[in-house]
Amino acid sequence: MSLRKIVIYPADALKEKASDVSEIDGAVVKLAEDMAETMYAAPGIGLAAPQVGESKRIIVLDVPIDDDRTTGLIKLANPVLVESEGEVEHEEGCLSLPGLYEVVRRKAKVLVKGIDLSTEREVEIEADGLFAIALQHEIDHLDGVLFIDRLSPMKRKFALKRYRKILKEKEKEL
Repeated sequence: MSLRKIVIYPADALKEKASDVSEIDGAVVKLAEDMAETMYAAPGIGLAAPQVGESKRIIVLDVPIDDDRTTGLIKLANPVLVESEGEVEHEEGCLSLPGLYEVVRRKAKVLVKGIDLSTEREVEIEADGLFAIALQHEIDHLDGVLFIDRLSPMKRKFALKRYRKILKEKEKEL
């Protein structure tokens, strides 16, 4: 396994729709392992392949459920949101927009289908709370959608202004 460089907004790779994974091979499995290592090192709770410059429909997640438990590492290829219900607002951040956090409206409960890269079998995942939010966030990345794209135009404008300020401050630190 090895760490990958996380692609930072406004990189074009973050705006493109990722390609389906047609075959689970060693390269796909290694990519998912590298993504998991990168996610943990960042640290984050989810990462999509476009965030490491790979246009593949692969996501990895390990989401806190409570103080003592997480979902455990989940590696999915070709995840699809099948059903959803309810609405919830939650503050989100993104490894590709470091330092920026905004409240985003998402579906409260979701059913996602995909191929579990640990077993190479199709799975269905029912999720709510932060787990549902993280699944939606990462699947959005596969479609070239960022959490800031879910904000109203005015909120998005102000968020991007703050983000540019955050980037300038980080440049000064270097």
